[in-house]
Amino acid sequence: MVRRSGGRSQSRFDHPPEEELLRAEEAAALLGVKRATLYTYVSRGLVRCVPEKGTKENRYLRADLERLKTRHDARAGHAAVASGALRWGEPVIDSSVSRIDERGLQYRGHDAVALATGGHLFEDVAELLWTGHLPSVSTPWPFSEGGLTRGASALSAFERSDPSQGTRRGSGPKPRGAPPLTPSALAALLPRDTPPLSALAALVPLLAASDEGRFAAPVEQEQARARRIIRQMGAWVCVTQAPGRVSRALKEDTVAASLATAWDSKVKRAPELLNRALILCADHELNTSTFAARVTASSGADLYASLSAALAAVSGHKHGGSCDRVEALLTEVGRPERAAQVVHGRLRRGEAVTGFGHRLYPQGDPRTPPLVEAALSVRPEPLRVKVARAVMDTMRDAGHPPPAMDFGLVMLADALGLPPGAGTLLFGLGRTAGWVAHILEQREQGHLLRPRARYVEPSQSPAAK
Repeated sequence: MVRRSGGRSQSRFDHPPEEELLRAEEAAALLGVKRATLYTYVSRGLVRCVPEKGTKENRYLRADLERLKTRHDARAGHAAVASGALRWGEPVIDSSVSRIDERGLQYRGHDAVALATGGHLFEDVAELLWTGHLPSVSTPWPFSEGGLTRGASALSAFERSDPSQGTRRGSGPKPRGAPPLTPSALAALLPRDTPPLSALAALVPLLAASDEGRFAAPVEQEQARARRIIRQMGAWVCVTQAPGRVSRALKEDTVAASLATAWDSKVKRAPELLNRALILCADHELNTSTFAARVTASSGADLYASLSAALAAVSGHKHGGSCDRVEALLTEVGRPERAAQVVHGRLRRGEAVTGFGHRLYPQGDPRTPPLVEAALSVRPEPLRVKVARAVMDTMRDAGHPPPAMDFGLVMLADALGLPPGAGTLLFGLGRTAGWVAHILEQREQGHLLRPRARYVEPSQSPAAK
């Protein structure tokens, strides 16, 4: 049989070699039809099939089957369901990384809160998300050259150079073979008040440019690459304010300890409490930044590009950037005794009090109490923690939902004396572990994420004209 498409002949047996093929019973089950109906679709040129060598059976292209099923679902009124699924609706992607249900949040079947409060390292949880196995013995990620290509190993050359000797602003690109960008050089390129997350968003593409083996790497190499990227990110958070601390932070054994050193926290338990926060942020199913990472990864982009897409998404004020709004709220309140005045004033004017309630947790975000507990355990209690506590009490007394994780992250950052933007940074850096897991899972699934748009006529309002 030959059918014509776009003015050229096309056999039903022509197909890209990377396309997934299904057996007849699998194809019929996917469409929800009998085999006879499947054969009818083949005869009409709607589904292509490929003879299996050595047998009389055929295999059917999954892409054709899914395209046909989508068309039938749309005709049956399922298009609205698909559209709504992108707005906190029904699940749209199969994933084994994390689950949210009435029991709370689980990472690969392990309770996230129990992992965060049970003595595990953030690194252990990352390995769990990537491999499905929780290490029986905690294994830090010391900064080393192991497992990466020559190009990537050059990234730590700045440790062997004078960290104070950076590239001058506007001095042009480095010649081939010169040491890679130093912390001082990156600091010279960025304003001093650059938020930590924005600094890391600038760092990741620079790491990519030095890694010649980043394309189509095996899973084991990608996991090693991810360890290195996350270790770098944890150490470079201070690059605009204190670039000299980056090399010291990289000498720490864990990501949480790197953060504590980079931010020069004076709280002795800072690594332990930061480790808890990173674990609680490690994954949260198909949130906006994770979806951005998966869409980018599905295109064949490398690990750095996929992480950069997620970093861009997490900066938005409706996602990880909501921590910045919580910071602004606490700054506006200023003193505990002003909490009721500011909160009720906002509510009276119809303004949002950011950081309270979560659509997936009607009874309260289970990740928040461990963060609040960690913040309240720091003594002496900082003024901003007292302010946060007063805001929580005011919202509770007014009958509003309990605080979400964003509020807890800011509260903990204030307890540890961390700089502005630290809450958003903790959100993004912790979530990097989940992003990597979803990137690897998306690659394993192999298909391109390409939703369709349902066309609607343009508005005819005067403003539209």
